[in-house]
Amino acid sequence: MTTPSNGDTVTIDYAIKRSDGQEVGSTQQSGPQQITLGSGQIFPQIEQALTDMKVGDEQSVDIPCDKAFGPRREELVIDIPRANLPPEPAPQPGMQLNAQGQDGQPITLFVVEVGEEAVKADGNHPLAGEDVTFDLTLRDIKQAA
Repeated sequence: MTTPSNGDTVTIDYAIKRSDGQEVGSTQQSGPQQITLGSGQIFPQIEQALTDMKVGDEQSVDIPCDKAFGPRREELVIDIPRANLPPEPAPQPGMQLNAQGQDGQPITLFVVEVGEEAVKADGNHPLAGEDVTFDLTLRDIKQAA
């Protein structure tokens, strides 16, 4: 059996867990994911782990928050006047908003609190500040041409 290397496309299943063991995402509903190694589609620690795996192998990879989704940054939690939001759909906690950052780059905000005059939105990734573990299963390897 071979192991994958840079340029190969691998098919994986994964579950991502917080440090407390709570699963916060997986391929269970979306199905296996294809990743081309070396393309920067996934964390380098996972790419490295995959290069040591054979089809059918399972492995857990722990990634500290500073190497995963970064530390939580309070300056990314902002209040948005409700007058600046479209009337429909009405904002709800957990709702995702797309906005433009000061540098012109698109950012995703998550509504965390809805008030009468303003909405509190968080631009941090939902897993910012969290150490995470990826439970990986290598399903297939397609060797680069």
